[in-house]
This record gives sequence, structure tokens and C-alpha cells, in this order.
Amino acid sequence: MTKAKPYIGKDGEVRELDKEFFATARRGRPPLPEDERKRRVNIMLDPDVVDRLKKDGKGWQTRANALLREALGL
Repeated sequence: MTKAKPYIGKDGEVRELDKEFFATARRGRPPLPEDERKRRVNIMLDPDVVDRLKKDGKGWQTRANALLREALGL
């Protein structure tokens, strides 16, 4: 059995990716265990609350989650 040629050389350069690489490559992050996955919920919030959360741009739902965790002492 031949050893697979590494994709990153000793100089840190990445060699050209071949069909074998793409045939075995995984896309995205590995799945989280069931008990660690986030759950989709629907919640009604006051317009000013949503506006304030969105004021800082992308990631507002993550910030809302962090604020709720802090408020709940989690």
C-alpha cells in the first residue's frame, strides 16, 4: 500500500488539489452531538428590541442568544 502524498509541503505550500482530494473531502463543520445543537424557535419581540439587536449588523441572533444566556444566568 502506498502512502498518500501530503497536500502541504515542508515549505508550507499547498500542492494542487486533485480528484482524490475532492472525492474524500467533507464540506462544512462536523455535526454536533444532538444535545449540543441549537434549536429553531419562533419568538415575537418588540420592534425596538429587534432594531437595537440589528443595529450592530450581522450576528444579531447570536448576540440575542448571548444576552438571553446572561439574563438567565447560564
